[in-house]
Amino acid sequence: MSTTANTSSNSASQIRQTWFITGAASGFGHAFAEHALAMGHNVVATARDAGRLADLVALAPDRVLATPLDVDAAGAAEAAVEAAVARFGRIDVLVNNAGYGVVGALEETSDADLRALMNTNFFGAMAVTRAALPVLRAQKSGAIVNISSLGGQLSFAGFSAYSASKFALEGASEALAQEVAPFGIKVLIVEPGQFRTQLAGSGMRHMPVIEAYQPVVGATREFAHSMHNTQAGDPRKAAVAIAKALQAENTPLRLPLGGDSVDAVRAHAQAMLKDMEAWEALSRSTDFDAAA
Repeated sequence: MSTTANTSSNSASQIRQTWFITGAASGFGHAFAEHALAMGHNVVATARDAGRLADLVALAPDRVLATPLDVDAAGAAEAAVEAAVARFGRIDVLVNNAGYGVVGALEETSDADLRALMNTNFFGAMAVTRAALPVLRAQKSGAIVNISSLGGQLSFAGFSAYSASKFALEGASEALAQEVAPFGIKVLIVEPGQFRTQLAGSGMRHMPVIEAYQPVVGATREFAHSMHNTQAGDPRKAAVAIAKALQAENTPLRLPLGGDSVDAVRAHAQAMLKDMEAWEALSRSTDFDAAA
């Protein structure tokens, strides 16, 4: 993929957009920023440490605004959105990508760790979304891309806290999509499987071990350690897929990325439908009896 400062030839006819990306210093966020630049768009690249965004600025100094944004900090989202509009006049695509993972059984996860995870992965994304919505509504156009996970549809022992944050993000996003559709705003929930980002490395926090859970959670811990830099998913291809989905007339609400995500989400949905069918009579029996 070209990441030069020049507009790619296949995007020459496109209207230049402004992409606002959280967590742009590495992984998915960095790949999304590079792809947006390659398409000829402007990029508002954000990270807790804006100094880590220097390489993106170097790609296209006239089309990149690097600004600090800690999504956990009160008022930070509003300041970053204000800076984006001051520089480029609008926001066309908001990508809520900032986040991290936690591995550990629920009992191994302290209240402080759980709340910190929810603050970043869920409340942080909601804060940035609320800050950007007045801009998007005034434009009567735009897209909100919320980076979830296959763990936003299903979960595994050891990922209870992480999945809780992503389930919350998906639930809010599903309602948000209906709320903002009248204003011409799209919402896309992205559900990646294993991609070669920093999530399994510096982006993963491991909770203290309670020995009793090792037979259940130990394999998950080992998986989380061993998959770093071996994942099949290419973040650059994820960026291309997201851009294609946004350009489509009928953008899906959910977009699983990677064969592992498609397979896992489909199997989980099929299992849910099978259980629902098996227990449907009992479920329906809880209604009031029809009046005589």
